[in-house]
Amino acid sequence: MQKTRVLVVDDHTIMREGICALLKLATDIEVVGEAANGREALDMAKQLTPDVVVMDISMPVMDGREATRRMTKDMPGIKILVLTQYDDKEHVLSLIEAGACGFVSKKAAFEELSSAVRCIAHGESFLSPSVAKVVIDAYQYGAASRDKSDPYEQLTDREKDVLKLLVEGHSTQEIAELLVLSPKTVAGYKTSLMSKLDITSGIELVKYALKKGLIDV
Repeated sequence: MQKTRVLVVDDHTIMREGICALLKLATDIEVVGEAANGREALDMAKQLTPDVVVMDISMPVMDGREATRRMTKDMPGIKILVLTQYDDKEHVLSLIEAGACGFVSKKAAFEELSSAVRCIAHGESFLSPSVAKVVIDAYQYGAASRDKSDPYEQLTDREKDVLKLLVEGHSTQEIAELLVLSPKTVAGYKTSLMSKLDITSGIELVKYALKKGLIDV
């Protein structure tokens, strides 16, 4: 059985030794080296070519974020598992951007670490629950921000229905019959959607619909 080769990086000796001891209990994992800072980690990774690096964040000489960025760039075959006590958005997202494949909270490391190493060694990702919440919240916040910046997303479902029928060439009366509404109500929807889209003419409305892909040429 081929073992997953791991380099452990942490500036706290007791924590580093504890991580190594835990990983050595797993029959399918081999600890091939230890480093006390990011600079040592880069040098050792070049020599040892581990499958996975368990990386601390806050370290002297070079922190885990910079070491992760450089290692991902220069040695893309190595997977980075971040061992962290920081689960705030800034730390998590910046490390994902740097190339980290997984996060294990130091509070839960002894329950999750071996599983996390196996996951990312096989090309998957691993997030501790607290870190997963940060990622989901950040995504949802970003999605909400994107929606707010697009005026189309401010339209109600009924306004979108009216818009589609308008740009397809239907008259107010025809739309009223198709949607089982009064012509006055349809006119109200038309006024509202054009105001939200900041459009003042039917030609502009058609151009907008073409740009959004709501109708085909």
